[in-house]
Amino acid sequence: MIEHIEIVLLGIFLPFVELLGIITAVRAIRTVRSSQASIAWAVSLVTFPFLALPLYWVFGRRKFSGYVETLRQGHDEHAKQVDEIIGRLQAEHRSDSGRIDEDLKVFENLNRGFPFLGGNSVEILVDGQNTFSRMFEDIDHARDYILLQYFIVHDDEVGRELKSRLIAKAEEGVRVYFLYDEMGCRKLPRPYIVDLSKAGVHIHPFGTTQGRGNRFQLNFRNHRKITVVDGEIAYLGGHNVGDEYMGRSRKFGHWRDTHLRIDGPAVRHVQMSFFADWYFAVRSTIRMDWDTAATHPDGTDLLILGSGPADPMDTCSLMFVLAIHAAESRIWISSPYFIPNEAVIAALQTAALRGVDVRIMLPLKPDHLIVYLAGFSYMAQLATPNIRFFRYEPGFLHQKAFVVDERLAMVGTANADNRSFRLNFEISALGVTQGFVQQVAQMLETDFSRCRQVPAEEGLTRGLVFDFGVRFARLFSPIL
Repeated sequence: MIEHIEIVLLGIFLPFVELLGIITAVRAIRTVRSSQASIAWAVSLVTFPFLALPLYWVFGRRKFSGYVETLRQGHDEHAKQVDEIIGRLQAEHRSDSGRIDEDLKVFENLNRGFPFLGGNSVEILVDGQNTFSRMFEDIDHARDYILLQYFIVHDDEVGRELKSRLIAKAEEGVRVYFLYDEMGCRKLPRPYIVDLSKAGVHIHPFGTTQGRGNRFQLNFRNHRKITVVDGEIAYLGGHNVGDEYMGRSRKFGHWRDTHLRIDGPAVRHVQMSFFADWYFAVRSTIRMDWDTAATHPDGTDLLILGSGPADPMDTCSLMFVLAIHAAESRIWISSPYFIPNEAVIAALQTAALRGVDVRIMLPLKPDHLIVYLAGFSYMAQLATPNIRFFRYEPGFLHQKAFVVDERLAMVGTANADNRSFRLNFEISALGVTQGFVQQVAQMLETDFSRCRQVPAEEGLTRGLVFDFGVRFARLFSPIL
């Protein structure tokens, strides 16, 4: 009798899974980005539904669900007031249009109309010691509130130092709000979070899986790295919170990274990014200072570009494409990971054909083997005159930056890979003031002097086993 029931249940379950696979295949055909990916998912879902269904639920989503809807639902009087203040900020501090080349104003359209803001004092912080010493100094001087958002936080020396300083400020009555990515911080011990919470720090995960139907929304990350102090000072860039970012890793040694310290109107746009992420994560708003914005004569014109999988367009990818197309003499890119999509590949090839000096700086040492291997295949695809690749030798290269001619420079959290283009929430600072661009260019020139130029086909000359690894790793490039 029991065996008969099991057979009946199995007879119901198997067709149900197959039907679910067919329904999901139809969804994949309608929503997956490329025809090749649509075919691959559809065939797999119909042929091997038991294996393909869970993989599709985790990796097959094109857009992050629930973010925009949550912000719309929370558009109460406070949020409307913030919109009004941001509008006034734009009116008061919008960069003089005469200082910005016409072809670069397209970044404002990409930024949903948020413009370049003038009057910013920008300090380029090279490596962890400079970054954390300045950041901790500003945290210690906070009077009203501190906002922090990080992809990775470790319970190590620098992580504990940050914790102790935040606890001290919370005990002084300063409001502290801390967002972390639950996947990036999956190894963060629970007591670290509990200690901060008990001290009065408002600490929460970003929560990519919250909401009905989002339980398998595991492939998206909040990769932003932000600190804001009293609405006056903002930090963003490549540094997470951990000893390796201070160069203390035995495996990597020197850790090459770049952060920005911003003082001026652009801080409000960094603050707006945090405001939106916090509301999605916690469903509550934060009282912030929106009324004052210090300006600095002859300061840097900055545009703070937030991007992510909730955007209607692939904002981060388009940022790279627009920058490459704008290049007339040079486009230099520094990124720890190089998994470009077809649009970026075509833009780089077109720039090279125009005679643009295209340089791409990558790490010599890998920290993620599959990503490292996959990058070799894209390098070989770009074996074109005027495109040169460089491997940074002193340690691990983690900075995310580019420079276009003498007109545009970017420092932020976005890598030149599919994950940043499509799957991660990122934040980038784009500067068009000549002094800032020259500083970034000089910084990259110094880095290039510490690199070894390598042939684009270097991954195809290391033997059959390595070549197979490269080609196998490329199969995972849509989620790397």
